[in-house]
Amino acid sequence: MKDIRKDLLLYAVTDRSWLRGGTLYHQVRKLLNGGVTFVQLREKELDEESFLLEARKIRELCGQYKVPFVINDNVEIAVKVDADGVHVGQGDMEAGEVRRRMGADKIVGVSVQTVEQALLAQHQGADYLGVGAVFPTDSKTDAASVSLETLRAICTAVEIPVIAIGGIGPDNVMELTGSGICGIAVISALFARPELKTAARELKSLTEKMLRRDGNGKRTALTIAGTDPSGGAGIQADIKTMLANGVYAMSAVTALVAQNTTQVTGIMEVTPRFLGEQLDNVFTDIRPDAVKIGMVSAGLLIDVIAERLEWYQAEHIVVDPVMVATNGAKLISDEAVSTLKERLFPMADILTPNIPEAEILSGMTIRTKEDMIAAARAISSQYSCAVLCKGGHDLNDADDLLYRDGSYRWFCGKRIYTVNTHGTGCTLSSAIASNLSKGFDLDTSVERAKAYISGALGAMLDLGKGRGPMDHGFDLTGEFI
Repeated sequence: MKDIRKDLLLYAVTDRSWLRGGTLYHQVRKLLNGGVTFVQLREKELDEESFLLEARKIRELCGQYKVPFVINDNVEIAVKVDADGVHVGQGDMEAGEVRRRMGADKIVGVSVQTVEQALLAQHQGADYLGVGAVFPTDSKTDAASVSLETLRAICTAVEIPVIAIGGIGPDNVMELTGSGICGIAVISALFARPELKTAARELKSLTEKMLRRDGNGKRTALTIAGTDPSGGAGIQADIKTMLANGVYAMSAVTALVAQNTTQVTGIMEVTPRFLGEQLDNVFTDIRPDAVKIGMVSAGLLIDVIAERLEWYQAEHIVVDPVMVATNGAKLISDEAVSTLKERLFPMADILTPNIPEAEILSGMTIRTKEDMIAAARAISSQYSCAVLCKGGHDLNDADDLLYRDGSYRWFCGKRIYTVNTHGTGCTLSSAIASNLSKGFDLDTSVERAKAYISGALGAMLDLGKGRGPMDHGFDLTGEFI
C-alpha cells in the first residue's frame, strides 16, 4: 500500500462555478503553486470529449508538480487518461470494482458518512476515505451532515487515512483538531477566493497547524523495553530507529540494564505499578499508532503490559521476544517466558524471533530453510499471529521468513560481513512498528525495515570493544522517513 497520508493534507476538488472568465487549468496551476497536495477533477456537466480533454491537461499539470490526480466517479475517463486514481461516492461504483478496473497501483478514494460504510470501503480496498459534510456547505446541496463525533469514530475504526470534507475554510478548520484526520478536502474555500495561490497557502498553513496541535501531523510509536547505556540496543536503539524512520518515538522503561558491547553486568527492574503509570501517561496523552515490545524480564511486568494494551485497545503490536543478548547473556526468566507466551504473544500482530528464539518457542532445531518454515508455522499456529523468523544466526544468509495466515514469503538480503551487530533485533522490530504506524501493510513494513537495517549495518560503524552498534542515523534525510 502506497503511503499517501502526506499527499492528502490539502485536497482540492475542482468546481468551474468560479472560473471568472479564466480556465480551470490556470486555476489549478495557481493552487498547485500555493501548495495544494492533491487534486480531484469533479465534472458533472461536461460532455465526454470535453471532459477527456480537460482531464488530460490537468493530469499532465499535476504530474509536473508531483501531486496525485484523481477523477470523481468516472472510471472510464480515469483509465483513458491514466489518472492516479478515482474517487467514488456511496451511489457510485463500489471500491472493489473500481480497484479491479483501475489496477492495484492506482488510488481509490470513497466518500462515507458512517463507521459501517467506512469499514466496508476499507475492506473493499479503498486507499483513503472522505468524510462529510462536516460543516454546512453550498457546494453539494444533497450532502448528508456528519458530526465531529462520527468523524472521530470513523478515524478510530479504520486503518487507512481519512480526510474531512464539506464547508471547511479558514474560519473553522481548527475545529477539526483531535478528530484523527490527516487532511482536508475543499472546494469553495479555494476556488471561490479571488487570489487562489494565497488562499491555498493560508489554508495549508492552518491545516498543518491543526494537525500539529492534533498530533496527527506526525505518526507515533511506543517502545516498551529495557535500556542500553551504550546506545546500541534496547530503548535507545528503538528511539533512534523510530526517529530515522520518520515517526515520533515514545518509551516506557521495563528495566535499567547495565550493559555495553561486551557484557551485561546488571538488570534493575521497574515496579509493575511504575510501568503501569508510564503506559497510562503515554496512552492518555499522545496515543501511539504502533507499539513495539522488547525486553521484559519479569512475569508481573508482562501482565501489566498486556492489561494496559488491552484496556487502551492498542494497535499494531510488534513483539520482539528478547531472551538472550547478542553477547550471550540471558535477559529473561523462565517464568517470564511462560507469561510472554500466555499474555503478550496472542495480542501481537507479529513476532520477530531470531533463530535461537524460534527454536525455543517452537521446540524445534533449525538448520535449514525448511526448518525455518516449519518452526514459523508452528509458532504462528500456536499464537494466531504473523511470525518473522530472522536468518543470519545458524544459516549462511541474511534471508528472513514472514509466515502468516498459512502462507509464507522470503525477504532475501545480502549478507553484510560485520561483527558489529549489537541491537539488530531491537532495530528491526522498531523499524517494522514505525512503518506500521505510518499505514504500510505488514509485508511492506517488513520490506522497508529490512532495507533500513541493511543500510544501518552497511554503514560499517565500528565502536566498542565487543559486538558494536550499527549506525542508526546513516540516512536521516533519506527514503526511510
